[in-house]
Amino acid sequence: MTSLVSAQRLGISAFEDESPLELRANRTEGEVEAVIRAVYRHVLGNDHLMKWERLVSLESLLRGGEISVKDFVRGVALSELYRDKFFNANPQNRFIELNYKHLLGRAPYDQTEIAYHTDLYATEGYEAEINSYIDSPEYEGSFGDSIVPYYRGFSTQRGQKTVGFSRLFQLYRGYANSDRAQGSGNRAKLTRELAQNSASPVYIGSTGESLRGTSAGDREKFYRIRVTQGAAIGQKTRVRRSNAEYLVAYEQLSNKLQQINRQGGVITSITQA
Repeated sequence: MTSLVSAQRLGISAFEDESPLELRANRTEGEVEAVIRAVYRHVLGNDHLMKWERLVSLESLLRGGEISVKDFVRGVALSELYRDKFFNANPQNRFIELNYKHLLGRAPYDQTEIAYHTDLYATEGYEAEINSYIDSPEYEGSFGDSIVPYYRGFSTQRGQKTVGFSRLFQLYRGYANSDRAQGSGNRAKLTRELAQNSASPVYIGSTGESLRGTSAGDREKFYRIRVTQGAAIGQKTRVRRSNAEYLVAYEQLSNKLQQINRQGGVITSITQA
């Protein structure tokens, strides 16, 4: 199995090397501009933004401290710019996939999430659909008011399902790619996986080599899992993080990953022993 540390081979080194971008109270103009660029890049799916498309009034509110990063994200997602790029140009299930990617930094986990948002749009409309992601406990717990959304699905975190890793790769096709320029057009990418509750292999670049999820692999081998361990879920006292290492047979790999996730650990690498 390929090491998750080998982010360059997977095409995600640009995200692995960056810390979440947060706008603090004592921010500089340069930091505000960096946040604005990061929000546009992430929420607009790395699509090229023309100068005349920028949401100047919304940017001014952020620069003046009148709105938070969360409000700026909401404004971009509710804008005609976002609607034209992703809602008007795509089938609804593709639009929902992209909302999960752009606003929560992950892929949908199952068909019930797609069904929920399909029904929400049908009954309450576009604004309610967008707000449901940004006002969710998941968004608040992951980004709060001041952090720019980022791709959480590339690393194991508490509250996330391990299947999200391989699913996100179906939506993410490289740092130089955009969500309006993918080879398969505007079709939903996860329809079959969600319906079958399965996960596809992760293919590395143009080599054809695959990094399979925990549903596949060499059953006769062992894997070494390196973990940065923090406080367990429900544990309020902050504890110093420590590093741990586990040697696990393939058959036990999925259960061990879920256990680490529940305990608040962050997996830094999985390598074949």
